[in-house]
Amino acid sequence: MSIAITGTPGVGKHTLAKKLSIKLNYEIIDINKIALKYNIYKVNIHGSTFDVDTSLLKKKFTKKSFHNSIIVGHLAPHVISHNQINKIIVIRRNPYELITTYKKRNYNLKKTLNNIGAEILGTITYDVMIKFEMGKICQFVMTNKIDHTVNKCIKCINNVGFENVDWLSLIAKNNDFKKFFDYTSHV
Repeated sequence: MSIAITGTPGVGKHTLAKKLSIKLNYEIIDINKIALKYNIYKVNIHGSTFDVDTSLLKKKFTKKSFHNSIIVGHLAPHVISHNQINKIIVIRRNPYELITTYKKRNYNLKKTLNNIGAEILGTITYDVMIKFEMGKICQFVMTNKIDHTVNKCIKCINNVGFENVDWLSLIAKNNDFKKFFDYTSHV
């Protein structure tokens, strides 16, 4: 069995992968560490983010077998193929909680808004859904109760579990579009 865990930066992918790997006795393969190991990135102009060459990174994953492994990273849908994994788990997180996470990580405003916007719109979920068949996809909201999420993952691995996540409605209900989406830039 091979599992991928993906989601927007800061949702808890690595925390979940560590707990799940202990429970299942699986190896963790960290996509970000592989990109760093093989120097498949460049620092952007502002020095605040790494731009990964996903086509080169994908070559590092091509034709590899990941038996009893958890592949973790937000780039998972871009570097692994559908036949390399049995399940792909998309972890989601409340965008209001992500603000705190990004402040702790000292993300600048642009990086914060880009990542939160991606979470609200479900960008990674969309990327996963166009690449992998539904029977392989699970989606969960990460909570502070990590053991609860681990148990959801175990159930998903044995069956299918897909939580409907709609942060856009939450943001609309709170009238917070301006808080999360920058309308000040000019096209």
